[in-house]
Amino acid sequence: MHTTHQHRYTCGNLAAAIAIGLLIPVSGVQATDPQTMDLTGTVRDFKERRTHGGHSDFEKRPRRGFGQYCGNIDPDIGADGRPVFVGGGNKVDEQCEDAAGNPICYLLYDQALGDSPIDWGPSDTGGICSSWSFYSWFRDVPGTNLSQPLSLTFVRQADGSYLFDDSLDPLYASLGGFFPIDDELYGNSGGSPDHNFHFTFELHTEFTYDEANDNYFRFIGDDDVWVYINGELVIDLGGVHAAVEQYIDLDRLGLTNGESYTLDFFFAERHRTESNFRISTSLELGDAGIPSMTAAFD
Repeated sequence: MHTTHQHRYTCGNLAAAIAIGLLIPVSGVQATDPQTMDLTGTVRDFKERRTHGGHSDFEKRPRRGFGQYCGNIDPDIGADGRPVFVGGGNKVDEQCEDAAGNPICYLLYDQALGDSPIDWGPSDTGGICSSWSFYSWFRDVPGTNLSQPLSLTFVRQADGSYLFDDSLDPLYASLGGFFPIDDELYGNSGGSPDHNFHFTFELHTEFTYDEANDNYFRFIGDDDVWVYINGELVIDLGGVHAAVEQYIDLDRLGLTNGESYTLDFFFAERHRTESNFRISTSLELGDAGIPSMTAAFD
């Protein structure tokens, strides 16, 4: 892990993003109440691959079967602040764990800290066809996806952490899972249960590192999830799978006390019949000031 630099979105990075399309700023966090934290990102809807205009990666069964796949995404975030597909990954038989038994990203493995190593399975891209097919996951591409803002409300817990859990959120609990665009954009997938199962979500935030705090970020859900801190990959839950968990203790990253850092979050729901989404974190996340959405289109 490189920890000597702080990831910044320079004018050059912004120019690269502008080249993709007309950028519209979207607010990141608003203090609506001391007990809540509202974060706004971008959700993109896709048609499954078997329909007209469908995307090859959605409702795709990986060649090696359903499961978690790691190592297919570049450990460094792209110049425009989004993940880059590189391939060469593998299915995961057993995740790397820290000394407390928390599943952690294989990139953070440190034998000196008592971590257990990852148990790799066969090579496979986890149901991602190519770098071109992956490009549209988190970028607006006319005729391939539709996008709109999406806000999540995190609730402060008794221990001071913040939690978003689809099973506890009133809206998503009533829907039976994390289905933020049911009956919207391209509409539902049909069948039973009838939900919109094919979408991605990206969220760009920042935080101030306080070494006196219990600094962590945990995700549990399905399908693919990648999280970058300071521009470097710290959670890798690629693949089409049931709910899987990973945890990052930020004290492992060599961050500087009192400095601000970016946290960039990327999620994909690609397969029926469930959608689970749970984030727990001790971090007070705020707007990173990054354009997270291009102009909407029909």
